[in-house]
Amino acid sequence: MAHTSGQDIISVENDRPTKQAMIRGTLGQCPCCGQGRLFEKYLKVADQCPNCGEALHHQRADDGPAYLTILIVSHLGAPLLLACYMAWRPSAMTMILTFSLGAIVLSLLLLPRIKGAMVGLQWARRMHGFGRDAEPAAT
Repeated sequence: MAHTSGQDIISVENDRPTKQAMIRGTLGQCPCCGQGRLFEKYLKVADQCPNCGEALHHQRADDGPAYLTILIVSHLGAPLLLACYMAWRPSAMTMILTFSLGAIVLSLLLLPRIKGAMVGLQWARRMHGFGRDAEPAAT
């Protein structure tokens, strides 16, 4: 029976740096190599990296990026809405148009970046099939 020290276990778990993988995902790059494109389309994650061949189809971001996007946009928009109203007292229609447009644009900009960061996090932490034994062995 082979003995593994705690240091060996830590080095195996840290061989995928989380911060770097999340930054690469945020930039729309493969979390493994940082060269290939993470997305085929606006939010469609590629099945595998065109550069290094890393399987990316395991990702399970689901609704998480949408929830975080709504959370961020609303927490930025609400105080800004109040500050603009208190400072300039614009008409209701002006407020509705400007803040609706701002929320839509900000949401569309943030959504793929947050999804990329989530895919990077999942890859780095070996979640949802991104581990070493992700593919079933052929019998």
